[in-house]
Amino acid sequence: MRCSLLLLLTISFSVKAFTQSNAKMDSLDIKIGQLIIFGFYGTTANPNDPVFQAVKEGKVGNILLYGRNITAVNTRKNLTNLINGFQAVAPIPLFISIDQEGGVVNRFEGIAGFPKMPSAYNLGTKNDSFYTRTMSAVISTTLSSVGININYAPVLDLHNANCPVLGARNRCFSSNPLTVAIHARQVILAHNNDRVHTIVKHFPGHGNSSTDSHLGVTDVTKTWSAKELLPYKDLISQGLVEAVMTAHIINKKLDPLGLPATLSKKIITGLLRDSLRFNGPVFSDDMMMQAISKNYGIEESIVLAFNAGVDVLMFSNNIVGVSHYSPKNIHKLIKSLIIKGKISKDKINTAYTRVMQMKEKWKVAP
Repeated sequence: MRCSLLLLLTISFSVKAFTQSNAKMDSLDIKIGQLIIFGFYGTTANPNDPVFQAVKEGKVGNILLYGRNITAVNTRKNLTNLINGFQAVAPIPLFISIDQEGGVVNRFEGIAGFPKMPSAYNLGTKNDSFYTRTMSAVISTTLSSVGININYAPVLDLHNANCPVLGARNRCFSSNPLTVAIHARQVILAHNNDRVHTIVKHFPGHGNSSTDSHLGVTDVTKTWSAKELLPYKDLISQGLVEAVMTAHIINKKLDPLGLPATLSKKIITGLLRDSLRFNGPVFSDDMMMQAISKNYGIEESIVLAFNAGVDVLMFSNNIVGVSHYSPKNIHKLIKSLIIKGKISKDKINTAYTRVMQMKEKWKVAP
């Protein structure tokens, strides 16, 4: 089951309409908007919501869904209406994104009519590619049926039961990088079949961390090993990686300055792009996680992330203890940093091109 043909045709016409009217719009504003993902509260497309308003103005080009956006009753209908409401006002079709890994990371958990999905570790332990593909297809079909077009999955981190945010929560397929790559491939292929984009995570490897980057600094310098790159190398070489999400981990083996990977040019441009030859969009993990927000000002973190080679910045408005960010303020700040020359227009243009190429991948021609 997929998004209705009517919705896909509407999205296609929206792209065409944007192209035709682009001369009437501030192209820099539009480009910046496409490089931002925002989370919001509510279960309807509320015209008074700041994120909805920013979407309508083209200053936010993508949204992030959580359980708080999903109703317990009439779930499919209400969620489809919410998504359609946002898409209807967007100058360019939105990425509608969600974390739906299975296991404990399941935004549909406990909602009637949605099956409980096994964790990545369960799939890796069972080690049956067909079973992994089948279970992944349940997830991708569910997402596609309501209009969600990005899943932040699969996790490519290696399993370590002592990692509080990943291994302890059974979010990784295996400690064996080959097993991780085999099962991640099945997840990606299932999503491709339903035209749901996948974003692999958390580059360059979060699985051996002993702390949670949601809460503060996470340093893996002493525990990280080069084999954590192997699933990325394997899947990139197969042409299966559409997009990569960064980790907010410090790894002085890869960046002696000790910058978190999201902010590190050595890791994002030097390692991911130059060494592993990945040229698709790079998405940040949530810039509001306290590994970033506690230790870097918002201006500094945005400058470092874009200059490191990140293309799309995520702001969830979902981290306990961190004040909510205004989408228009973030957009205004990014624009001012470009005008001041702290972020080059070339980087913005390149990032925008990557995002638009990803959005065009499954466009239905009118």
